[in-house]
Amino acid sequence: MANIINETVTYVHHWNERLFSFRTTRKDSFRFENGQFVMIGIEVEGKPLMRAYSIVSANYDEYLEFFSIKVQDGPLTSQLQKLKVGDNLMVSTKPTGTLVKDRLVPGKNLYLLSTGTGIAPFLSVIKDPEIYEMFDKVILTHGVRAVSELAYQEFIRESWPSNEYFGDVVKQKLIYYPTVTREPYANQGRLTDLITSGKLGDDIGMPEINLEDDRFMICGNPGMLKDLTALLDARGFKETVKNDAGHYVIEKAFVERG
Repeated sequence: MANIINETVTYVHHWNERLFSFRTTRKDSFRFENGQFVMIGIEVEGKPLMRAYSIVSANYDEYLEFFSIKVQDGPLTSQLQKLKVGDNLMVSTKPTGTLVKDRLVPGKNLYLLSTGTGIAPFLSVIKDPEIYEMFDKVILTHGVRAVSELAYQEFIRESWPSNEYFGDVVKQKLIYYPTVTREPYANQGRLTDLITSGKLGDDIGMPEINLEDDRFMICGNPGMLKDLTALLDARGFKETVKNDAGHYVIEKAFVERG
């Protein structure tokens, strides 16, 4: 197919029984913006089976990385979770998505609010050096049910702040706030409740969110998207619509499915 390229799997990591990540080669001609998603898939019964996946890797990385759930009876993920190094992956050549920096009006603080695999695009965003030029603070939240689902925690806490090129600014500006809902953990509760109660701000040393300073990118399950949209709308924040930049953007293009 004209708009699909083939890449080779170079790395697979299973975080737990529900989540895994994988990397592929990246053709020099493939271009994307940090925060975008792309259609990926495999051939099933002679036909391409494709789903939308956010790109975890940065636009300057020499590989493509993706983060996925495992759905045992899912048409695609039941097969994707069996990927091995050397396998083929189909990738569309037209990345897109709303979670890109130029779709927000200027502000001081950028909140990246995610649940589950919704953290994937933000792993790309926090590796974008321009984000740290645009904002004084970048707050990455990750809401999950179990501690074992806090994928990429070591990278966010240790590896990325130790990066020889970007580490100093990351240490100054990036705040990571993981939270767990169904197991004991240092931070517990749903993101909407933590924002509404003011606990999120208290825990990270930030003032209550306000229209002048704060901007938001949101990615996660449909219930979370609905709740956070209602919360922000009630406080006067405006969603980015088409080409009119707003105070927040959400990714509606995909949900956790098989």
